[in-house]
Amino acid sequence: MINNMEFVEIFDTTLRDGEQVPGCKLDSSTKLTIAKQLDELGVDVLEAGFPISSPGDYKAVENISKLVKNSKVCGLTRAVKRDIDVAADALRFAKRARIHTGIGTSESHIRFKFNSSPEKIIERATAAVAHAKSYVEDVEFYAEDAGRTNNEFLAKICQAVIKAGATVLNIPDTTGYCLPEEYGSKIKYLKENVKGIHNAIISCHCHNDLGLATANSIAGVQNGARQIECTINGIGERAGNTSLEEVVMILRQHPKLNLDTRIKSKQLLYTSQLVSESMAMPVQPNKAIVGANAFAHSSGIHQDGVIKKRETYEIINPRDVGVNESSIVLTARSGRAALAYRAKKIGYELDKLELDRVYEQFLIVADKIKEIGDKDLPDIIKASNL
Repeated sequence: MINNMEFVEIFDTTLRDGEQVPGCKLDSSTKLTIAKQLDELGVDVLEAGFPISSPGDYKAVENISKLVKNSKVCGLTRAVKRDIDVAADALRFAKRARIHTGIGTSESHIRFKFNSSPEKIIERATAAVAHAKSYVEDVEFYAEDAGRTNNEFLAKICQAVIKAGATVLNIPDTTGYCLPEEYGSKIKYLKENVKGIHNAIISCHCHNDLGLATANSIAGVQNGARQIECTINGIGERAGNTSLEEVVMILRQHPKLNLDTRIKSKQLLYTSQLVSESMAMPVQPNKAIVGANAFAHSSGIHQDGVIKKRETYEIINPRDVGVNESSIVLTARSGRAALAYRAKKIGYELDKLELDRVYEQFLIVADKIKEIGDKDLPDIIKASNL
């Protein structure tokens, strides 16, 4: 471990932003199962829901507050007094509670969503933070659509809410529009231009509309943010949120960043599968870190390299994320090394001449079916007249 390593807090919103996906509504029992696993995984903050949105969400936040042992439990609100009152009540059993309140800050939100003015938005924001602060010490403020908010105004409202008691500043790229350089520069601007910024943690909440959520979040922490808001498997509104497993492993695989998280990475695959099955949201096979093909190799050149030394084509040890081992998948693109490797796994030691003969028969079969399994190999070897 590098001596000056800093920790980035992981704020998991699978049960709030993630559950907003059509068809992903969870029953109370399943929510508790996922919350328990997220707590065990090591997330620093668990956003349990939006208490005022429905009686079910209120109850879920209340029950999760009773269950969670280590993570902070967070409830979302609008900058509305009643929202905050209800969230505080739902969180009353939490060992460590956080109220997450905020309002839109972009010109579009101020003019068209709220029909308001920048000055009135600041008033509403500070009033909400101050009210939340009367209930809990830990108050997070979100500046919705911060990605498209003028930096000077964003700095102004951030400074005001810190003065009102905010401990965390959430800077969402709500529409997933920012480029990494732009988002990183926005965080840097806040670090350099907000009075009292040392009293608050800057948080990245990035959406994936252009496939840049992970890149933007990493750019954010490179420029001084110390919390990333994310979901398991990257689920969430529209194209999804920042993927928890991706940012965790990026930070862990790049020690030069001097940043890490407290996530127990060996539980990533299990947690991914739990969320996928519970929400009936399949994980695409080529998904980074937890996809079925993340550690699978079918090209002969790649297979030969991995068999000789895994690190040739894998930058992550699969065991570090809960995968037992790399997969050598036999297809028509596989080479002799992969065939010999898989044959040996089921008890066949082939010398060079035998391998050449079996490989000829293997190609004939492989051209007819997509993938050769262990059950197919004995027949292929037998058909080679060994």
